[in-house]
Formats: sequence, C-alpha cells, structure tokens
Amino acid sequence: MSLRTKPRSYLWIWFLWIGLFYAVWLYLVSLNGNWDAAKESWPIALAMALGSYAAGSTPMGGGTVGFPILVLLFDQPAQLGRDFSFAVQSIGMVSAGILILARRQPLAWAMLSGAVLGATIGTPLGILWIAPWAPSLVIKLVFAVVWGSFGVLHLWRLGEIASHQGMTDFDERWDFRVGFGVSFLACAGLVSVSGVGVDMALYAALVLLCRADLKIAIPTSVIIMAYASVVGVITKWASVGMEPGVMKNWLAAAPVVAMGAPLGAVAVGYLGRKPTLLIVAFLCVVQLLWTLIREWESLGWVGLIAALGALLVCLGGFEWLRAWGRRVALDRG
Repeated sequence: MSLRTKPRSYLWIWFLWIGLFYAVWLYLVSLNGNWDAAKESWPIALAMALGSYAAGSTPMGGGTVGFPILVLLFDQPAQLGRDFSFAVQSIGMVSAGILILARRQPLAWAMLSGAVLGATIGTPLGILWIAPWAPSLVIKLVFAVVWGSFGVLHLWRLGEIASHQGMTDFDERWDFRVGFGVSFLACAGLVSVSGVGVDMALYAALVLLCRADLKIAIPTSVIIMAYASVVGVITKWASVGMEPGVMKNWLAAAPVVAMGAPLGAVAVGYLGRKPTLLIVAFLCVVQLLWTLIREWESLGWVGLIAALGALLVCLGGFEWLRAWGRRVALDRG
C-alpha cells in the first residue's frame, strides 16, 4: 500500500484555523444570553477535556465520551447525544485533523479517499432515512455495543495490534474500495444513529486486515471521523435541524476540544499509544455494562441477550478481519 509522507510541516495552517475558530466562538458567546448558557453547561466542558484528548490520540471520536456523559449521566435524550457528538467533533476532530495534515503525518491515503466518498454518501442517507426510525433505546444500545466491542478487542489483542509495523501492501484500487465500503456502511448504520463509529470501523480494517502501524491507523481514523462529523452537522442543519440543547453544550465544550484533540494527537507520541488505548478500552467496557444495568427494565432478558449477541457478532467480525489479514500478510511475506 502506498503511503505518502512529506517531512515538511505547515503548522501555520493550524494556527490560522485556531485563531479563526476562537474569533468566531468569542463572537457567538457575546450574543444575548449565550455566555450564561455556556456557563451552565460547564460539566460537559470538563468531561470533554478527557474526551477531546481521546479523540486526538485514539480511534474514538470525542462523542464517545460526550454521548454517555449527556445520555447516561445527565439523562438527556439519545438524539441530543448524537447531535452533540456531530457538533463537538466538527471542531475537536477537525482541529486534530488539520494538525495531522499540517504535520504531514503518514496516512493510508487510498483507503482514506474511499472512506471520504463513502461518508459523503452514507452519512446523509443514514441521517435522513435510517436515524428517524431508531428509538432512543436502540441508539443507546448501538453506541454501547459498538464501543464495548472495541474495548474488548483491545483488552484482548492490543499487544498484537501495537506490534504492527508499516502496512500490508495491497493494490490501491482495492484499498479504495474497502475504504468506501467500510465507510458507507458505518456512516449509514452507525454514525447516523449514534454520531460515532466510522473511525472505529476504518481503524479496524487498517489494523486487523491491513495490519497497519498505529501511527498510520489512528491519524487516518481521526481524519475520517472529522469529515463525517462535518457532513453530519451540515445534513442535520439543512434538513430537520439540530436537537434543542446542542448549541449551549457546544458553546461550553468547543473551546476545550479545539485544543484538547490536537494536544492528544501530539502528546500520544511522547506518552505512547498503548497505555492510552488500554485506559480507553476499559472505559468502553464499563460504559457497556453501565448501559445494560441502567436500561435493564426496558431491556429484560430478551433485550440483554440481543445486546450480548450483537457484541459477539462485532467481535466475530473483528476476528474474521484479523484472520484474513494474517493470511494475506503470510502470503506476501
């Protein structure tokens, strides 16, 4: 697989972006009542300090922290958690993505190009035709199961995943098709419902199928989630509008994530990705257990069995990708 890397960095682009963002944010909070609304939402800003670091340093969107905080801890509607994920990631992950591109970090360009096309089509399709039919409980369970499976995968296979060097060399056209297919399905079925997921899906394809180095897979996953979030925000505003309450939470969290996600993208190079991924994986499993316990009255035994069955399906898919990637690597090695 061809990877394009350029040693020269263009950090001035990121500093320009940060300056423009804070200028716009200061203008928005100066409008009537917005500053008070932002101050009322300070707990979500505090939570997103951690969430934004995870967004920049792992294949997890900032909404992976924002969603459970709003929905499980603050008992807000799941639809609000999804729309907030879109809104906050369109700042935090975009900020991290701009920094990644400005620093010329290595990316899986062919797969990323396909994923961008898949997100462009799949995200609006899912928001307009799939998400409106998803009940709040289903949204919560989709989020909990997807990220719970991510946590189990890394608690089980992190040593192997972290040991990968470079990437398995496939044909770029094949990479493009894989990126498109993975992104289209993830954006239509996961991102449109929960606000996150395409980053994890593309990351899984890269580390399990292509056996990619984390230094390649994680920045690539950050870029695609940033793009899908922007598409999600535009689609929501242009169609049915964002859920009430998104704006005040966004005003509180945006100035935090604008710096937090890039900080995560840089700091992880010094602190190491493995410890960060282990902590995040543990939290993913905890939020799954928390959701199942909290929603027990609505789930019952049938719902619990269905959720655990979906978890096993996700893990089975991960293992299938891993086995396929190992066979290909042996054939080409």
